[in-house]
Amino acid sequence: MSAHPRVVHKRRATITALPLYYSGHLLKKHSSEKDFKNYYGELRAATLFLYKDDTQDTYIEKLELEELKSMELDCPYMKKAPTIFTLTLPTEEVQLKMDNPDTGEEWRGYILTVIKKEIPSNLQLLPGQMLLLQEVLAQERRRNAPTQRPALPPRPSFLLSASPSPSHPPAKGEPDPTAPEIPACFLNVTRQEAEQMLEANPEYGGIILRPSTLTNNYALTLRQVTPSGHVMKNFRVTPTKKGFVIELDTAVTVSTLNDVLQYFVEKTEYRLHPYLVSQPYDTRIDVPPAPKCISITSPTPKTIPKAQVAPMLRSQTKEELLPPPAKPVEGEYLCPDDDSPHDLKIKLGEDD
Repeated sequence: MSAHPRVVHKRRATITALPLYYSGHLLKKHSSEKDFKNYYGELRAATLFLYKDDTQDTYIEKLELEELKSMELDCPYMKKAPTIFTLTLPTEEVQLKMDNPDTGEEWRGYILTVIKKEIPSNLQLLPGQMLLLQEVLAQERRRNAPTQRPALPPRPSFLLSASPSPSHPPAKGEPDPTAPEIPACFLNVTRQEAEQMLEANPEYGGIILRPSTLTNNYALTLRQVTPSGHVMKNFRVTPTKKGFVIELDTAVTVSTLNDVLQYFVEKTEYRLHPYLVSQPYDTRIDVPPAPKCISITSPTPKTIPKAQVAPMLRSQTKEELLPPPAKPVEGEYLCPDDDSPHDLKIKLGEDD
């Protein structure tokens, strides 16, 4: 039993996370294909999502029309002839065909309006259809308007000294810090190669993140253990402006690719972990060789400065205060001091 159209529409809106502008049945073929194939298309923003039919909630292919180089009609507008126009993209050419020319003219009008951000002047549409195009144009301009962030509050005074220097753009060859972080288990392999790696080396892990076959999308390959044996499962991860959408029965949106891995790790109750090739451990330490010549010199003894002490002042004695005795003159007798009473006074010219 197919899901209700409202449920399908809600799931598509959740998976794509883009506004719906126009939808309907169409035919498509690549330049390498011979025949057209039937699809149900939805123009959401500047991306055309293709489904097998209008009951499918997960798209099978998408065309990024933002990178559209040209859109050419294979034949002029005619009431009774199908409309066919060729979309030239950077990597391929795709043809879209509508059996109803009026429907084809609407598709052309919506695609050109969304891509060029203006309504083409040569459209063959009714006034009511032109009003709808004007509403789509206004919505798309609002969606792409640059967002102005509010000013940050003043920085606390105690953090002013620790404020980092203004950032500079990364030098050539250095990674851009603003680029999304790619997990270590992301490998540029196909689905078959990822399954072979998980089967051959289960000890390395059970989750590989890889590129999807759809442009700018990712895929996740898991190797799970079940009672009946090992099972390989693959999931699609779609990047959007709001984050990364894991396309499950109920789509899940997370912020980063690491959050995608964490979601599967938690849902499997930590039985799985990302695929990481273990590196061999070293078992010895390399010691650098000793230098050839080593000069050893005795340390220079430290010279301890002598203390400078002022000379001690002595008090002068009585003798030191007296002037030195005068040198006796030849032919004179010396007179003893009065302090010696036993000495005899010698007179000049007396004999013993």
